[in-house]
Amino acid sequence: MKNLSTLFLILSLLFVIPVSGQNAKQYYKAGLDFMETSNFNDAIQQFTNALNLDPKYYKAYLDRALAFENLNQFESALEDYNRALVFENRDEEIYYNAARIAFQLKQFDLAKKNAEAGLEIKPKYLEALQLQTQILLALEDFDNALIAAKKSLVLKDNSLSYYYHGQVYEKLNNYAQAESDYKKAISKDKSFIDPYISLASLLIQLNRPDEALEYSNAAISVDSRSMPAYLVRSRVYVKKLEYPKAIDDISKNILINPDDAGMYLIRGKYYQEFTQHQNAINDFTKVIMLDEKNSEAYYKRAYSYEQIANFQAAIKDYNKLSELSKYDPIAKQLQDEAQIRLFELNREYKKPDIVIINPEPVNNSKIKLAKNKNVISLQGKIIDDSDIELLQINNKDVPFVNSDNGVEFIATVDLDEATTIIVSAVDVYKNQQNSTYVIERTEIEPPKISILAPYASDNGEIYLDSPEQTIYVEGTISDESLIQSILIDGVSASYKLNEVNPRFTANVEIANKASILVKASDVFGNIVEQTYIINREGIALAENNPMGKTWVVFIENSNYQSFASLDGPTKDITLMRSALSRYKINKMIHKKDLDKKDLERFFSIELRDLVKSNRVNTLLIWYAGHGKFINETGYWIPVDAKRDDEFTYFNINALRASLQSYIDLTHTLVVTDACESGPTFYQAMRDGLQIKSCENWEATKFKSSQVFSSAGYELAVDNSQFTRTFANTLANNPNTCIPIEAIVQKVTSAVERNNQQKPVFGKIVGLEDENGTFFFVAKE
Repeated sequence: MKNLSTLFLILSLLFVIPVSGQNAKQYYKAGLDFMETSNFNDAIQQFTNALNLDPKYYKAYLDRALAFENLNQFESALEDYNRALVFENRDEEIYYNAARIAFQLKQFDLAKKNAEAGLEIKPKYLEALQLQTQILLALEDFDNALIAAKKSLVLKDNSLSYYYHGQVYEKLNNYAQAESDYKKAISKDKSFIDPYISLASLLIQLNRPDEALEYSNAAISVDSRSMPAYLVRSRVYVKKLEYPKAIDDISKNILINPDDAGMYLIRGKYYQEFTQHQNAINDFTKVIMLDEKNSEAYYKRAYSYEQIANFQAAIKDYNKLSELSKYDPIAKQLQDEAQIRLFELNREYKKPDIVIINPEPVNNSKIKLAKNKNVISLQGKIIDDSDIELLQINNKDVPFVNSDNGVEFIATVDLDEATTIIVSAVDVYKNQQNSTYVIERTEIEPPKISILAPYASDNGEIYLDSPEQTIYVEGTISDESLIQSILIDGVSASYKLNEVNPRFTANVEIANKASILVKASDVFGNIVEQTYIINREGIALAENNPMGKTWVVFIENSNYQSFASLDGPTKDITLMRSALSRYKINKMIHKKDLDKKDLERFFSIELRDLVKSNRVNTLLIWYAGHGKFINETGYWIPVDAKRDDEFTYFNINALRASLQSYIDLTHTLVVTDACESGPTFYQAMRDGLQIKSCENWEATKFKSSQVFSSAGYELAVDNSQFTRTFANTLANNPNTCIPIEAIVQKVTSAVERNNQQKPVFGKIVGLEDENGTFFFVAKE
């Protein structure tokens, strides 16, 4: 019948509307008809049509609010009650309904305001006074709640008035009066279940479990499917230590509502208190399945895992709780306890293992040191299953860093009159290891170097017979002690480590070098350095490009995970590729969106091997992307870098370290518009900017290691004056070549005109530079 009535209503509207047209009252009437058939969505549409024609039709707001309520759309219902009050502000019932819905939405201040407005119109409005009592209880305004509750009792001493009166007194800790009120509420209406439940809960608090059980049972007899009734009875059973019965009551609630995570959590706690930890784990797991962010379930489950000795699972749950604590205030409260539990679960009793790496101790008990030294640099690591809390050398604190190989440290130790070195390491569980090393003083004479081949004169000059870029060097070292290292221009020579006065050999790159430096040190740190001048009888034939084989590497980082993504790098590199197309470039490599691991691997291994195997002479590295300048150090920002986490940035000093292994290069130029390079990376030009000529063979053949970077400290922008001027200078150059110094001059001038900080140009610290320079040689 209901469906037939709805169909009839729809058909009648279809025929009536086109003939007569609709006014607001007709739409309103149609809405009421839909309400009678519980067709709330269509009713809402009709009321909306009425309001579109007459926005002041407050009755339409009221009935639409009621329709929204029936659809559980309480926010929309509250909006309509508030709109109705704009046009009819002397109707206490509208204020009451607005307060009721606001209370349901936990908007207690708004609910209080509307309830008070309704009571101003009708002070003896019982339902409004009872609602006001609930609102003031929620706001913890117990004194005013008591006033409202007493007014309700004066108007009508029914069950509900006594119930609210009792609730207020319970909050005021007047338990005797609260008990009396609950009992009166029950006597007034024995079918009203709430006073039974509240009274049982109060009696539990007053440690009267037998009476509480009586009222719990009475509540269940009123409604056998009341979940609050079974819950309060379960609390009674817990008070009486009758856990099986308590668990049975919560199980009944779960049968009533199988998706109530709170019930599984409570039953899990009961199982835990009853020491049935596997059952507790099962219930806490169910809670997590229903609510994966329930921090208390993780905490409780971890505890039960501990009790059954599943420590790995417990640690996993405690760690999950730490993750949740960033966003969940409950998890944050539990985190301190979780950290204590984790700390205890990870407790171990093994002493740290101290390993001295350099200088390597003799028999792990002696450290040899030259007689004339009172300061020693000690490098080592601590191996332990736990975090290290304290590291000391000779009773002085030593900083350390955590790495994949353990805790690493480098310390400068002032020995003064000390004859021993005592290294002490303590972990967070107070396990302590003390390692003592006796200092054994050694000879202080440096080694002596003798070059056998190629022939070297007494005045330290080497004579070459051919223009080869690599020469074979052979010589001997004489010393009282064993030799620690032999370096020729920073490259280790080959020799027998345990042989006294060993013979050494090495293949040495001498392209564009005027000399080589041989450095030898013995095991006691005595060092000798000797420079040999290279006397060439010929020079290599000039190549078509005086710069030799030239490569350009572009690093474009645009799509960041934590930093703002950029359009600029793509535009900049497109602009540079176009400008460089006029010049003799053998190869361009374009790498996009590199994370920190990619950057480190590319520069330390991949590009190094490419440069070597292809015998590249000249290399330009161009970086486009975000950068940072922190503590006088420049950083490139990988796409996976985290904000405010310096460790996740790419330190360009790591680039410098990688470039030191590019031994085949004659010219290296690093260009970045991201940030300043920093004084640890570059050395500023002391004599000012000198523009060199392509005809200057020294400038093209002698090594150069240069860097040109912006001086801004901020992140990259999408419109770079630096890059634009650099590219325009290349594109509009009329000459057969252009040195980097000329471009630097143009870019610096343009940037300064735009009131930006002056870019910096200089030599890369730690890389060989023979005052050559980087030329861009135009195609013929």
